[in-house]
Amino acid sequence: MPRRAAAPVPTPAPVRHEVRIASLHGHRYAVRLRIARPAATQRVSLPAWIPGSYLIREFARHLLPLHATQGGTARACRQIDKSTWDIDCDPRRPLVLRYEVYAFDASVRTAWLDGERGFFNGTSLLLRVHGQEQAAHELTVHAPPQRRDWQLATAMTPAQVDARGFGRYRADDYDELVDHPVELGAFWSGSFKAGGVPHRLVVTGAPPAFDGARLLRDTQKICETAIRLWHGAKAPPQRHYLFMLNAVDDGYGGLEHRASTALICGRRDLPRHDAPASAAQVGDGYLTLLGLISHEYFHTWNVKRLRPAEFTRYDYQQENYTRLLWFFEGFTSYYDDLLLRRAGLIDDAAYLKLLTKTVNQVQQAPGRHVQSVAQASFDAWVRYYRPDENTPNSTISYYTKGALVALCFDLTLRREGRATLDDVMRAVWQRCRGGPMTEADFADTLADIGGRRFDAEIAAWVHGTDELPLRELLQAQGVQVLEEPSQLAQTLGLRLGDGPGVTLKVVLDGGPAAAAGLAAGDEWLGIELPARTRRSDASGWRLSRLDDLPLYAGAARQIVALVARDQRLLRLPLTLPHPSTTWRLAPPVSADAAASWPGR
Repeated sequence: MPRRAAAPVPTPAPVRHEVRIASLHGHRYAVRLRIARPAATQRVSLPAWIPGSYLIREFARHLLPLHATQGGTARACRQIDKSTWDIDCDPRRPLVLRYEVYAFDASVRTAWLDGERGFFNGTSLLLRVHGQEQAAHELTVHAPPQRRDWQLATAMTPAQVDARGFGRYRADDYDELVDHPVELGAFWSGSFKAGGVPHRLVVTGAPPAFDGARLLRDTQKICETAIRLWHGAKAPPQRHYLFMLNAVDDGYGGLEHRASTALICGRRDLPRHDAPASAAQVGDGYLTLLGLISHEYFHTWNVKRLRPAEFTRYDYQQENYTRLLWFFEGFTSYYDDLLLRRAGLIDDAAYLKLLTKTVNQVQQAPGRHVQSVAQASFDAWVRYYRPDENTPNSTISYYTKGALVALCFDLTLRREGRATLDDVMRAVWQRCRGGPMTEADFADTLADIGGRRFDAEIAAWVHGTDELPLRELLQAQGVQVLEEPSQLAQTLGLRLGDGPGVTLKVVLDGGPAAAAGLAAGDEWLGIELPARTRRSDASGWRLSRLDDLPLYAGAARQIVALVARDQRLLRLPLTLPHPSTTWRLAPPVSADAAASWPGR
C-alpha cells in the first residue's frame, strides 16, 4: 500500500508576532515580534488610530519599554517620535523585539485584559514593521495557563490552532493582521449559515436569562437579508464571519472589520427566554442591538471592501481624510433599520418610528445649516469624534443626515420609476469591483441607473446646507407626515445634562434660551414673574424640573430666568416661545403606496 504523503509544512512568515498574558490582574499583554530579515536600520511603529474610528488615539502610550536583540545581543531602540522606533542591526540575522502593552479600555477600539476576559485589536498591540507591510504575517496567541476554561475567537485564518482556538494564525499583510480583533474568555458561542457562509456569534458577559437561540435566529435573518441585497442568490465575498459581543451593565458601540465585528451592548438589551416572541414587543433596547448588528454587518460591503479611494492604503500614523463618510456611514445607517424591516423583525410602524427619530435628530441640530454633510465627513477627526457643548451648532452628523440623503435618493429614484437605491448600491459595487470608490463613481452610477444626471441633487443634498425635500418625497410615497408637540427643552432650544436639577448641557443657536443669554453649564435655579399690579411684588419659583416651567410661569410670556454660573447668580430675561412641533411619520394609508415602500 503506498505511503500517504505528509502534509506540507507552511513556510514561516517573515514577520511573526507572539502574544502571551503577562499579568491578568495587571492588565498587561506580553508581545514578541520576530523579523526574519530586518533592514539595516529597522523602523517599527504602533498605529495612532484604528480604521473605522476617526480619532488619533495614541495607542503607543500604553506600550511599556521596547527591547531588541539579535542572537542574544541587545540592540538599542531609538525612539523617533511618540510611536516610532529605529533599531540598528545586522540585516542578515533575525531581529527580535519584546514589549508589554497595558490593556484596560473596555471599548471596541483598543484592548482589554482582566481575570474574566481578554480582547485586543492589532492596532493596539502589534508593531508595524516598516518596509515589510506587504509581507505575510503570523500571529500566535498562547493560552493562559491560569484560565483553562478560556477560548479564543477571531476571524483570522488559522494555521495551527488547538480545539480552544489558541495557536498560530496567518495574514497576507499588516492591514489584514490588524483587521482581525481577538476575543479571549469563557464566552457563549453559537453559529449559523447565511448565504451558504458560516457565521459565528460569541457573547461575553451574558446573564443567565440570555436567549442565545433567539439572537442567532434574528441575526441570521439580518445577514441573509443583507446578502440578498448585495448579491441576490450569488455567494458573498466573505468566507466566514464572526460577531464578538461584549455584554456589560451599561454600554453601546461597534466597530467593523473585514470578516468580523466587535460589539458592546447593555445586558438588559439582550433577548431573554421570558420575553415576547416579537422583537417589536421586547423593547427599544433589543431593537437597538439588532440595529447595531445590522449596521456593522452592512459595513462588510460598505467601507471594508467598497471604501473611499483615500483609504486604499491606510496611513496608521496620522489622520486619513475623506469627504465620503456620508456615503459609507450615512448610507449604512439608512440600511441598518431598513434591513430590520425587510428581515421581518419589525413592522412598518416600528420602522417609521426609527426613521422619525433620525429626521428629528437632524432637524433639531442647527449645525445642519453651518456644515454640509460632506464637510462634516472631512472634519470627523476634530468635530464628530471630539464633541463639545457647541457641536450641535457647528456641524451635522454624517450618520443621521447621511441616512436622510440616502432616503432622498431612494425615494427620488422610486418616484421616477426607473430604479431604487438598492440597484445603485449593487451597480457601484460592480463599477468599483468592491474596492476603492470616489464621489464621481457614485454620481456616474446614479446617472447610469437613474437615466439622468443627479448632479444638482448631490450639490444640494451632499454639499449644501439647505433643508432636504423630505416632506415632499415621503408624502409622494404615501407616508403620512404628522406634526406633534415638541418637548419643552427642544422648544426652548436646550439639551439638559443628567442628574438632579436643571443643568444645561447644550444651548442651541437661534433658540429662545440662546437669545436670553443662557449658556452650557448653567444651573437653572428658578424663575421670576412680573408683578401683576403696581402694588404687588414680583413672584419667584424654584425650578427643580424643567417640566415644571409651565406650571409656575402660567400665562406669562416674559419671565426672568434665575441662573447660577461659576458660582455667580444671574438674572436673564427670557421670552417664552409658542409651542413648536416635531414630525411623526405614519405608514401609508393606501395598499398601493404601502406596496412600493422601501421597507418591503
